[in-house]
Amino acid sequence: MHTIWVRLNAVVFFGFSVLLALSGLAALQTTLFHEGTPVVHILQLNELKSLKRHAGIDRALLNFDIDADLRPAFNWNVKQLFVFVVAEYETETNPLNQVFIWDKIIERPEDAVIQQEKQFVKYALIDQVAELRGKEITLRLVWEQMPLTGQVFMSSGGSREFTMPLNYTTNDGPSFSRPAKRRGAAG
Repeated sequence: MHTIWVRLNAVVFFGFSVLLALSGLAALQTTLFHEGTPVVHILQLNELKSLKRHAGIDRALLNFDIDADLRPAFNWNVKQLFVFVVAEYETETNPLNQVFIWDKIIERPEDAVIQQEKQFVKYALIDQVAELRGKEITLRLVWEQMPLTGQVFMSSGGSREFTMPLNYTTNDGPSFSRPAKRRGAAG
């Protein structure tokens, strides 16, 4: 005869084995059938508030317009989306610079429609070696799908380019608004 402890041990570890198998199947299903293509309608610079040199670095403050529907990124296994706007540019010192300028955590599909005009950056666009002036900047919307179990997926869509002015500016000086050049709307 088996004691109660042996039987309890068998039941608990059988339960863990079933849970492990179900989690593995969920992760595999999400990886193989990962679908949903969010749509980015608008992501563009609205206004460059300032471009200043401060303590040996260039710092730009700006606002942008964003209109994106990220509801298709949600499925039964997505716990939350981490959404951010990244500014990318090249300099002589660093071939690729990527700076987060805004982010948001979305936990429900009902909150996954982002429509904001003149959204001010959360984090300044900073270049460590003061090479930001005159550079071509690409704004790109990126989202990471954080699952309940399984692999984290990162996707992006809607990029827009603009060129920084050659001279430093402030709120009192000339402002820069709405470029016309556009690349891919979704991705």
